[in-house]
Amino acid sequence: MKRGKKYIEAAKLIEAQNLYDVNEAIELVQKTSITKFDSMVEAHIRLGVDSRHADQQVRGAVVLPHGTGRAVRVLVFAKGDKATEAEKAGADFVGAEELVAKIQGENWFEFDVVVATPDMMAVVGRIGKVLGPKGLMPNPKAGTVTADVTKAITDIKAGKIEYRLDKGNIMHLPIGKVSFGTEKLTENFQTLMTAVIKAKPSAAKGTYLKSVTLASTMGPGVKVNPLRVSE
Repeated sequence: MKRGKKYIEAAKLIEAQNLYDVNEAIELVQKTSITKFDSMVEAHIRLGVDSRHADQQVRGAVVLPHGTGRAVRVLVFAKGDKATEAEKAGADFVGAEELVAKIQGENWFEFDVVVATPDMMAVVGRIGKVLGPKGLMPNPKAGTVTADVTKAITDIKAGKIEYRLDKGNIMHLPIGKVSFGTEKLTENFQTLMTAVIKAKPSAAKGTYLKSVTLASTMGPGVKVNPLRVSE
């Protein structure tokens, strides 16, 4: 892949083979941010599990103490009193079958997270094949299938993120903006890593944290020492 001049210059500040302590890595990520806008900082975590096996799935959600810095649009599938509750709690879109039809008919995806009350899952299941591949299907483990829609919406708006593995057994997760500064980014990162480590499946063998890399949007990656992430 051809890299731009800014990227190449930024990458010179990083020792490619070095495994950095968390604070040092986060400071480097901020120094090597190359965009004119306030970049998102992401953690890329490769785990020593095989997500093809049900007993080695790693999935859940965690509220970052300082949020992600990203405005999140929440769609809630609910009816009656629960729909009213969702609207009062600040959901961006609330509905039932009519939203399913809108997604199916108009290929509408102007939302970032989907929450559903348990009684609506049969309805939501009709669009599981389009929500699933986009990582938008509500899931009890992530707290997005719940009768307590107020808590779900409040947590999501406050900075709750869902972590899950891709096909390569890697998680790609936002931990905040470059402008947050080292302290807030470190607290967000440590909160995330504590949750991921706690979610280690009992069936996982060998090294659990294979690699941890931090990077800003379009910036070079900085490798973190996996043995030091929970300190």
